[in-house]
Amino acid sequence: MTEVSKEALTLVTGATGFTGSHLVRALVADGARVRVIARSAERARQMLPPSVDIVEGDIADPHIVERAVQGVSTVYHLAALYREAKHRDTRYREVNVDASRRLLDAAVETGVRRYVHCSTVGVHGHIASPPADEQTAYEPGDVYQETKCEAERLAYSYRDRIPLAIARPTAIYGPGDTRLLKMFRMVARQRFPLLGGGENFYHMVHVNDLVRGLRLLGTHPKAVGEIFILGGERYLKLSELVGIIAEAAGVPAPWIRLPAKPFQLAGSLVEKLCIPFGIEPPIHRRRVDFYTKSRAFSIEKAKRLIGYRPEVGLEEGIRETLDRYVANGYIEVAYQR
Repeated sequence: MTEVSKEALTLVTGATGFTGSHLVRALVADGARVRVIARSAERARQMLPPSVDIVEGDIADPHIVERAVQGVSTVYHLAALYREAKHRDTRYREVNVDASRRLLDAAVETGVRRYVHCSTVGVHGHIASPPADEQTAYEPGDVYQETKCEAERLAYSYRDRIPLAIARPTAIYGPGDTRLLKMFRMVARQRFPLLGGGENFYHMVHVNDLVRGLRLLGTHPKAVGEIFILGGERYLKLSELVGIIAEAAGVPAPWIRLPAKPFQLAGSLVEKLCIPFGIEPPIHRRRVDFYTKSRAFSIEKAKRLIGYRPEVGLEEGIRETLDRYVANGYIEVAYQR
């Protein structure tokens, strides 16, 4: 695995998020000195190891950023504003783009030795001819993906000013994830419909594999100046993924199949009515996109250049994730392991 300097200080943004918290714990476990930016120091203290240095404040605050980068050798920039109806488009730009620019400038100014920017494969949009790779054209589909795309291009423009690497993770899952909880719960309750038949491709990465990949980007000499897609070993059809979840939960695979078009139209209409008022729509176009748009990628570049190797098999990871949901009381299932 990667070597960690006991003297160097590592800054992690987005540290109280799912991936960020896993990354911080892995770094600390290997003896790294870690600093984080967190809007709530109390929440960060509850989630993270006690040795972590916490800078409390908003990543969009330039004074917080300037303070956080002092004495830092490596930066992992994971903080981003995700999709929520309460946020205006300007807030996405403020957090995803403007804060990234300030952090990059501060890192250049203070002489940070490695900067890892976490983007998303969402910058590619729908993959019509899978698998996509790092050279596939940008085609973001919403304000989140658009601002993440802009932030990635911004970070890449700094590659001659600071040693940096960019990660594009696929769909992240694992113990502690909540974004896929609704899907797991619906499958376990045998209420998960497949809109459009489930023939689109989906590509996941276990959070532990992603953390290993991010740390390679933070240490490997061949990562500098490069963009890497970090995903699991394989992608598969959505119907197959749902079948794996159903098998893990001990229930039959979903049989409900509905046409996607009516839901796409409904999603567009409901968003126009709800979002201007900050109301979370009961149905989103992006949620319908989950059923219809393919996300399938090659991870060969990361394998070839930096030795990235996913270690968690999909079936194993799904069982592990489901077991955590069950242990936390989020899902009830009949199986016994």
